[in-house]
Amino acid sequence: MIGMRSLNVAVIVKLEPDFSEGNVSYNADGTLNRAETKSILGPHSAIASLAAFYSKVRYGARITVGTMGPPIADAALQQAQMLCDADELHLYSDRLFAGADTLATAETLKAGISKMQGGIEGMDLVFSGHRASDGETGQTGPQTAWKLGFPFLGNVIDYNLDLERRTIRAKRLISLQGFYDIVEEIEAPLPAFVSVDPSYQPNFNTVSQRLALGRYRKEAAERSSNYKQYLKVFNAQQMGVDPKLVGLPGSPTIVYKVEKIPKAKASRKSEVIDGANPEHIRLAAAKIHEILSGAVVK
Repeated sequence: MIGMRSLNVAVIVKLEPDFSEGNVSYNADGTLNRAETKSILGPHSAIASLAAFYSKVRYGARITVGTMGPPIADAALQQAQMLCDADELHLYSDRLFAGADTLATAETLKAGISKMQGGIEGMDLVFSGHRASDGETGQTGPQTAWKLGFPFLGNVIDYNLDLERRTIRAKRLISLQGFYDIVEEIEAPLPAFVSVDPSYQPNFNTVSQRLALGRYRKEAAERSSNYKQYLKVFNAQQMGVDPKLVGLPGSPTIVYKVEKIPKAKASRKSEVIDGANPEHIRLAAAKIHEILSGAVVK
């Protein structure tokens, strides 16, 4: 608890193409054709949801998950609720938001956070994923933090809160002098914005935390099965955004052209051997010996 109120936590997530399906369709203007592309909660958004869930288990946080997208983006909210036991789900959906780049998206998300419990002034922590798999820029999180005026902590792998001092102490991965796995500890005042590293894994070390973990997981499953009860949908007018700052008009990034990368022809061949067949084993051993005899070992 902070004073006499709950810890207010937001998670911003994204519905992303399911690249495992191999079918991603684009419109002529370079934007994603969502109607012909199977989508899921982005993997980095899922990790951000787990980081928010830690704040619920450890500190009893009240969590709101928000996303910008078409009506089908509520599927991402449902999946995120399953992971973090969100108390409320927000979908920011309007044709005005279509074609937004990271800066215009950040403007919409800032307006969306103002609609959450306590508004921007009452928000304590905002979580986002490291990046989106369909953009790979990693810019939306930092830009949203900038628009909110919150300190930004990137590549976070662990965090703890001091609710009396209203601070967050986090560990994050940084690169330094050619090393890319340096762990830095940093402290910042609340409210703060946290971009979660893909390697993040929450740890629940006490009996009380593990009991709370089981209770909230059960609650999350029940809530997500009836997620529309927790869903609120906002259009541009309800959010009070400036039309010049969102969607394509608010996007300085221009997609000139989108090209498919041609699939390379396979140059390797595979052969299946039967491990119970001595002749197959002999042939495999002979092949290994042939390859190694030509190798130069230093």
